[in-house]
Amino acid sequence: MKAETEKFLAARRLAVMEDVASQGLMEGENAPLGARVPKKLVARAKKQSGITSTTELVEYALAKVVLEDDFGRKLVALAGTIPKDIKLDV
Repeated sequence: MKAETEKFLAARRLAVMEDVASQGLMEGENAPLGARVPKKLVARAKKQSGITSTTELVEYALAKVVLEDDFGRKLVALAGTIPKDIKLDV
């Protein structure tokens, strides 16, 4: 992996982890977590994220889920709420 790419990935990981930390989600007692996942999935995730530690990879993945944008869900929920006869200046 190119140094420039590694720098970008590290900065992105740091931003994600700082965001969840600022919400207090990295504080307190650690919870045990056990899972069986395909080796290829773990290997690809580590390669794409630049993370080598499985624990850090799981923390990062959970953080990404927590920070996931729910715009699509909110947009779909609005279906049918705008009157069909409304005039849009498009």
